[in-house]
Amino acid sequence: MQAPHAGPVPPNADRDWNALAVDVGHWGRDLGFQEIGIADTDLAAEEARLLGWLSAGRHGAMDYMARHGATRARPAELVRGTIRVITARMNYRPPAARASDEVLADPARAFIARYALGRDYHKVLREKLQRLADRIEGVVGAFGYRVFTDSAPVLEVALAAKAGLGWRGKHTLLLTRDAGSWFFLGELYTDLPLPVTAPQTAHCGSCTSCIDACPTGAIVAPYELDARRCISYLTIELRGSIPEDLRPLIGNRVYGCDDCQLVCPWNRFAPDAAESDFSIRHGLDDVELLALFAWSESEFETKLAGSAIRRIGYECWLRNLAIGLGNAPPDPAIVVALERRAGDRSPLVREHVAWALAQQRERLTATT
Repeated sequence: MQAPHAGPVPPNADRDWNALAVDVGHWGRDLGFQEIGIADTDLAAEEARLLGWLSAGRHGAMDYMARHGATRARPAELVRGTIRVITARMNYRPPAARASDEVLADPARAFIARYALGRDYHKVLREKLQRLADRIEGVVGAFGYRVFTDSAPVLEVALAAKAGLGWRGKHTLLLTRDAGSWFFLGELYTDLPLPVTAPQTAHCGSCTSCIDACPTGAIVAPYELDARRCISYLTIELRGSIPEDLRPLIGNRVYGCDDCQLVCPWNRFAPDAAESDFSIRHGLDDVELLALFAWSESEFETKLAGSAIRRIGYECWLRNLAIGLGNAPPDPAIVVALERRAGDRSPLVREHVAWALAQQRERLTATT
């Protein structure tokens, strides 16, 4: 049973915390994590950076970011008694997926961020981190801990960097030499006085590939992301209308965007996922926009059960697909499909379908 706080671990002069930390690393790898690190809870520098980002409004409509504010940078406030954070990473790039650049180059097909092609990572990592906590408890007895996987106000990248799992890249994601950035992160907040692992040095150098590749210019400077322009934010986090000036830049990206990762030199060395749960489901690595747009709501719910994509809901799914169809080459079949949804019960869907129809009709007229 996960315990937000079970009270401090009784002092034990005979406890070899260094040995336990080594064991935790072994147990984590046995569970399928590629690396385990341990960080302290001092995130003062990151707190200043976070508050500046929030004050600039770069979190967009993610009100929960501002609502939790500095709590993200204060682990002991989020979980009372926390003095260490065990951080884990797990590779997710699915093997046998159609090459991303091929999908992006085919505007009739839907590009879905590689992390979302398999089972919802929240469930996978949370289950494994809980098993890691159980293993630790079997050795030290009851202790205070709480498991997180992108599910609470946690500065995951900052903690992982402090724990030595990598360094923050200029796109703001964590990077490591042997896995690039194609991995998930998860945390175990704990009151165990484990030794911390040393951080890595940064290795981005003068490279600006990620900044140059961003389709919408969301990486406004090295290590600075304006979520309001980020395609991942627009297609996943934003629940309202996507700004019209950004719609053409989204292309056929209907769920997330991997462009900054695809061009990163360090990702040339990234291995595929070993975890079977991250294998491709329903051929989502290579599917036409029209095929997905034809799904009924029940098909969406059924086919995407257990997928991270399902979290955005059917309405935003259709919104995103409509933009992709609006950006596709002129095609009478696309016009027909859009016309069928022109009277959708959702004002959000109707708005984006109307925009897409206007784009298609304008191009069709220009070709006749």
